[in-house]
Amino acid sequence: MGVNLSELDKLARRQHGIVTRNQTGVSSSSWHRSLRSGRLIQIHPGVARLVGTSSTPEQRIIAGVLAAGPNAVASHRSAAHLHGIPSVGPPPVDVIVRPNIDRPTQAGQAPKVAPLDDVIVHRPRDITRLKPARRDGIACTNILRTLVDLGAVAPDAVHGAVGHALTNDLASLDALETTLTAHARPGRAGIRALRSAIDDWALDAKPADSVLEPAFHRLVGRYGLPAVEFHPQIGGREVDFRIIGTPIIIECDGWRFHGRLRPQFERDKVNDGDYTSRGWVILRFTYRRITSRPWEVANVIRRTVDRWVGLPIPGAA
Repeated sequence: MGVNLSELDKLARRQHGIVTRNQTGVSSSSWHRSLRSGRLIQIHPGVARLVGTSSTPEQRIIAGVLAAGPNAVASHRSAAHLHGIPSVGPPPVDVIVRPNIDRPTQAGQAPKVAPLDDVIVHRPRDITRLKPARRDGIACTNILRTLVDLGAVAPDAVHGAVGHALTNDLASLDALETTLTAHARPGRAGIRALRSAIDDWALDAKPADSVLEPAFHRLVGRYGLPAVEFHPQIGGREVDFRIIGTPIIIECDGWRFHGRLRPQFERDKVNDGDYTSRGWVILRFTYRRITSRPWEVANVIRRTVDRWVGLPIPGAA
């Protein structure tokens, strides 16, 4: 083939099984000979996967990025997938071709890219914060830019994406608000979806101790559970929710705040014991359970309410 096979294998392993003709340095005839022999399988012109490598979403994404040229980065749905956001994966492959910022005569102009199968090439006028990140060895938009762009192509996915970013420490509400301000302009697609998601996760702009609380707030409405009071003071401490008219306290636990941090875990147990000794009923739910099995959470709450409704409220006259 005209290239060291061992080096080719190393390159392919770094790139999810993908190599380009430019990277191999071989002639056009040698490249096409390898394609005909089956040693390489073409994905895009000048971009192929090494035979025997598994086809994966990451492989499709990096192939699209490399085919679109050195100024390309994975974006939109593809970047969301690389950042680990669930249920927002390929197809198709989304890439942004960034302007030639290193060539003054062509500043602001994105290089032209020939049409590519199953790849959507975006050339946004909004070039704010396009410095790429790297995920799984693939250049992609950073998480904040990704959330803005995602709203332009998959607005229904933005709410869950924002929740994922917050609960996994990929972004803060402050950073999201700053991003919203930086990108907001007439006609900028994606802004409305991001603004709506931020409002939901901020729980009507009230300071939330955890992004889990908005998810629970929606669950209450969806399953017709009794009215709740948000962040009431009980026994000198603030709790997440209380079912109005009952002695039931509901705490929404996050692994970050209540599992990973041992001191917080211990405080939770002490507080629960104190409340229980005074007649309160404590129910705790995790974010995963609230979002993935909401009907189970609703059934537990409903059964508990049926058992305890009408009983005296601790400390009430």
